[in-house]
Amino acid sequence: MNPVERALRALDHAQQHHRAAGMVVGVIKKYGDDRGGLLAALITYYGFVALIPLLLLLSTVLGFVLHGHPHAQQAVVNSALTDFPIIGDQLRQNVHSVQGSGLALVIAVLGMLYGTLGIAQVLQHAMAEIWNVPGVVRPGYWPRLARSLLLFTVLTVGLLLATSAATLVAVALTGPAARIGALVLSALVNTALCLGCFRVLTPKNVPTRALLPGCLLAGPLFTVLQAFGALLVAHQLRHATAVYGFFATVIGLLSWLYLNAQITVYAAETNVVLHRRLWPRSILQPPLTGPDQEVLSSIARQEERRPEEQVSVDFEDEEEESEDGEPPPAG
Repeated sequence: MNPVERALRALDHAQQHHRAAGMVVGVIKKYGDDRGGLLAALITYYGFVALIPLLLLLSTVLGFVLHGHPHAQQAVVNSALTDFPIIGDQLRQNVHSVQGSGLALVIAVLGMLYGTLGIAQVLQHAMAEIWNVPGVVRPGYWPRLARSLLLFTVLTVGLLLATSAATLVAVALTGPAARIGALVLSALVNTALCLGCFRVLTPKNVPTRALLPGCLLAGPLFTVLQAFGALLVAHQLRHATAVYGFFATVIGLLSWLYLNAQITVYAAETNVVLHRRLWPRSILQPPLTGPDQEVLSSIARQEERRPEEQVSVDFEDEEEESEDGEPPPAG
C-alpha cells in the first residue's frame, strides 16, 4: 500500500466512524450514484425553457386585465422578477406584452406548456431516480400529468403567500429590521413550499416527516441564493456582459437556475440517506459497507420494467479469487 492510498484509507476509516462526516459522505456518494448532476442539468434546461414564455404570458395577461393601468402592470411584473438577481433587471427590459398579437400569444402558451409540463415531468423523474423507484411501479402518463397540475397549484399558492408576506413585512417594518424580517420570512416560506412540492413529487409510501430534513436545508439555501445571488452573478459576469451582452445574461441565468436545481437534488438525496440510514459509505473500495450494497442493489432493482421481471443482486466476498487471479463469476 503506497502512502497516498494509506492516507486515503485512514481518512475513509475516520469518516466511517463519525456520524456527521459519514452522513455527508453518504449524501455525496448517493448524489454521484444517481447521476445527480445530470438530473440537475435536466431541471435547469426545462426551467429555462419555461421561464421566458411564462413571463411573456404573464405580461400579456396583465396587459388585458390591467389595461389602462400600466404602472400597476409594471409593478406586478417587477414583483415576479424579484427572485432573479441581476438577471431580473435584464428580463424586465426584454420581456414585453404581446397584447394584440394572437399568434405571439399562442406561441407563448405553447412554449409555457412545453416548459412547465417538461420541468414537472423531469422533477418527478428525478425524485423517482433518487428514491430508486422500480420502473414497473412508476406512475403512467395521466397520473404524472395530474401530479404536475397539483405541483403547479402548490407553487402558485406558495408564490402568492410569499409575495403577500413580503409586502406585509415591507409595510410593517422599515430599515434593517424589514430586511432581516423579509429574509427570515422568506426562509420559512421557502421551507414550507419545498416541503409541499416534495410531498407531491415523492412516492406516497415515504412519510412526510422523512421529507423535512432536506427541506429544512433547502429553504434557507434558496433564500441565501435569492438574497446574495446578485453578488455571485455580478462577479461572474463583470467582464462578460460588456463583451457578450445578453448572451452573458443567459449564461448567468442558466448558472443561477442550475444552483437552484443542485440544491433541490441534494435536499432530496439528504432525505433518502437519512430515511434509509445509508451511511457509512466507503470512499475506497473494496470492501463495500452494508449501505454501499443496499444502494447498489436499489439501483439495480429500479431497472425492472415489467411485472414478470425480477432483478436480484448478489455480492461476492472480495477475498475470494480464482487461481488465475480473476474474481469468481457472479452467482
